[in-house]
Amino acid sequence: MDSALELLRSAALPVTPDSDWSDLLAQMCDAHLVLLGEATHGSEEFYRARAAISRRLLQDHGFDAIAVEADWPDALRVQRWLHGRPLSDDHCAADSLGAFRRFPLWMWRNHAMVGLIDWMHALNASRTAQQKIGFFGLDLFSLRHSMQAVVHYLQQVDPEAAQEARERYSCFDHLADEPQRYGQAISRGLKQDCEDEVVRQLKAMLDEAGRYLSTDGQDDADELFYAQQNARVVRNAEDYYRTLFHGRDESWNVRDTHMADTLTALQDYLGAKRGRPAKLVVWAHNSHIGDARATGLGWQGQLNLGQLVRQRTTDDASFLLGFTTHSGAVTAATHWDEPAQLKQVRPALQGSHEDRFHRLGLASFLLPLRGREDVSDALGSPRLERAIGVIYRPDTERLSHYFDADLGRQFDAVLHIDRTHALRPLDRGRMPEHDDVPETFPFGI
Repeated sequence: MDSALELLRSAALPVTPDSDWSDLLAQMCDAHLVLLGEATHGSEEFYRARAAISRRLLQDHGFDAIAVEADWPDALRVQRWLHGRPLSDDHCAADSLGAFRRFPLWMWRNHAMVGLIDWMHALNASRTAQQKIGFFGLDLFSLRHSMQAVVHYLQQVDPEAAQEARERYSCFDHLADEPQRYGQAISRGLKQDCEDEVVRQLKAMLDEAGRYLSTDGQDDADELFYAQQNARVVRNAEDYYRTLFHGRDESWNVRDTHMADTLTALQDYLGAKRGRPAKLVVWAHNSHIGDARATGLGWQGQLNLGQLVRQRTTDDASFLLGFTTHSGAVTAATHWDEPAQLKQVRPALQGSHEDRFHRLGLASFLLPLRGREDVSDALGSPRLERAIGVIYRPDTERLSHYFDADLGRQFDAVLHIDRTHALRPLDRGRMPEHDDVPETFPFGI
């Protein structure tokens, strides 16, 4: 083993089934935003690790909510369940995940999430209304559902305003159900865009806020905030789909800026309710969590959530944790909107960050990076880093799933799990049987 690998091995903190995460929590618990990544959207161990870390932050370190890479109205159904205001058909944690109906179903409708939501529900049952923790979505793909949510809210508080919202949103016509076709029609000059209409609707929701809060009940304030955020989703989703055909970087930047703005809105709102700065845990892919300025994607013009969080906060107010794996299995699809499959993850490419971590000979370990220039130097110049999303194509792995990254600048720490197993969806469908995952491996949850 060369000297750089020896240094990495000496800095690595082994993670075992009995780990209490004290080393990691000591680094992150004072932050107001803790961002937890994942190298794939379908690895069981990543979900278990994030759940274990999140539980400690929520229960022991004053964190207020989890915000995830999911659509706002879908996650709100979970939020209502956690706060004792479930939909009439929701009787358990699995029911509360029922709004997650579009591809990829397994990303949030999985057994690991049911366990976490159950635990959060039980914790809230022992807390006052002021102390209850929450669950929110950061993404913007819910154009139609968010429009419906805005109109539904206004119908309860101001029927005349609800009709105005319907008229503004009718600009999309039937294309709201297929927003990519909306973006395509705009790009080809076949339709006038709806930007002015969605901006006017958002402005109206903000301008009339005081009138809608006719009572002092916290439920009223919550519902107004939820509706305002749905209006923001509509406004930014329109922007996203309108720019989708301008180039990947532009639409990506709209999306991640929306995530960062949603985090800010959540911090402001929850902080006002608590009477102190709010603290949030974020779950998203490494490609969103890791600072884009330290990656090849950032060098070509992309920004991301992790970068924006760092730019908007002080150095100690955020903590970015990346996840890596060398091989194993993953739940993923071959093409968009196809059923989930169990796919074998090929061993990491030679010379990549994951390959070097594999050569350390440790099953699972935490590598601290913040303030460790020696570790960053040992990681070397930018190397390949793997990213598997909801699609995995091993036949084009180098082109489809690797990018250059300076890991020491991208994250504040990395959790490496050398061999990972496929995530277990609630909706198995045509999903083949999963490889056996011992219930306590490797985190004892």
